[in-house]
Amino acid sequence: MYDPTVARLTYRALLGRRRALILFALPVLLIVMAGAVRGFNGADDQVAVDILGGFALATMVPIIGVIAGTGAIGPEIDDGSVVYLLSKPVKRPTIIFTKLIVAIAVTMAFSAIPTFIAGMILNGNGQQIAVAYTIAALVASITYAAIFLLLGTVTRHAVVFGLVYALVWEALFGSLVAGARTLSVQQWSLAVAQRVGDGDLITSDVGLPTATVLLVAVTVITTWYAGQKLRSLKLAGEE
Repeated sequence: MYDPTVARLTYRALLGRRRALILFALPVLLIVMAGAVRGFNGADDQVAVDILGGFALATMVPIIGVIAGTGAIGPEIDDGSVVYLLSKPVKRPTIIFTKLIVAIAVTMAFSAIPTFIAGMILNGNGQQIAVAYTIAALVASITYAAIFLLLGTVTRHAVVFGLVYALVWEALFGSLVAGARTLSVQQWSLAVAQRVGDGDLITSDVGLPTATVLLVAVTVITTWYAGQKLRSLKLAGEE
């Protein structure tokens, strides 16, 4: 189910100079913001929760997921180079699974690590806030990567739709509209963070059992469907 050659090509595409600059931008901004807030405000648990929840988890993680998930396959479909990949003796579900693993790894690296660093800067992991949000970022990275990889296989406008989802649904509706929160990856991952963190500063509108089921179900279903969509792509010689 994992092909090293496909993985190597995907890493090379995702970590090219232009895309890498975009991937680094938000983590650097988060860490700079954390340093500035700590310098001016000192250690404050509530401020740490506000920044890690409001910016890191609600904005940075889904946007990085968009870049990694759609970038893992979308450009190959857009420019037609996916035909070369599909002509190789590699099962199409294997291609999707390999690209998902790469997208997850990239999303985790560029979101969870800076989240932990920012949390340590903000309050030194008081009330386990840094660790809680780091684990939430790791969990969310898996589901976001799967969702946006699927978008990359079904539409040529995957980045646009992905950004609308990340910025409008997750960052706006997922934070402000009560009914939308139960269908938010952000809230599902916050349920995990709430269990890990001490105190009552971290909250989620979704219970941990429900959140766990939804995280697993969405990841599995979107990955399976992406494999089916890629399987339906026909090469000229297969007609």
